[in-house]
Amino acid sequence: MPHLQSLSVLLVDDNPHMCAITTAVLYSFGIRNVLESHDGAKALAMLDQHPVDIAIVDFNMAPMDGVAFTRHVRTSPASPNIYLPIIMMTGHSEKARVFEARDAGVTEFLTKPIMAKTMLDRISAVILKPRLFVQAETYTGPCRRRRDAEGYAGPFRRSGDVARSRA
Repeated sequence: MPHLQSLSVLLVDDNPHMCAITTAVLYSFGIRNVLESHDGAKALAMLDQHPVDIAIVDFNMAPMDGVAFTRHVRTSPASPNIYLPIIMMTGHSEKARVFEARDAGVTEFLTKPIMAKTMLDRISAVILKPRLFVQAETYTGPCRRRRDAEGYAGPFRRSGDVARSRA
């Protein structure tokens, strides 16, 4: 896929075998600039020195897991790019973990064992359909709503809204 050749991806996973598999999948898409780190803390240091387009991060790692990594990227004043698309990759897809990752500011979620098509879908989603970014007191990250706002006509869009303007 020639249009992916220019991407730079930071892959963060403490399992060297998973890194090798994921890197091979990324290479099959034409992505050649893949930086690897085996823990979140070292990955943060890498972000300071190497600007990347996407981070693919494992959920479970020590000393810093993927959720802590994501929170740091999203909220730290020292973060080089709070808008960095982050794809969380994990073998644990329980609802609580998905919500924890979402609430930390993860852009997309990918379950292991990974499938090439699913990974390509997630990468395509963050590139071709970027979501609005939200910065609030309790949350910083992509908008959690995945709906298109096609018919949105402003705050007075329901039939019962009194101040609805008619054009």
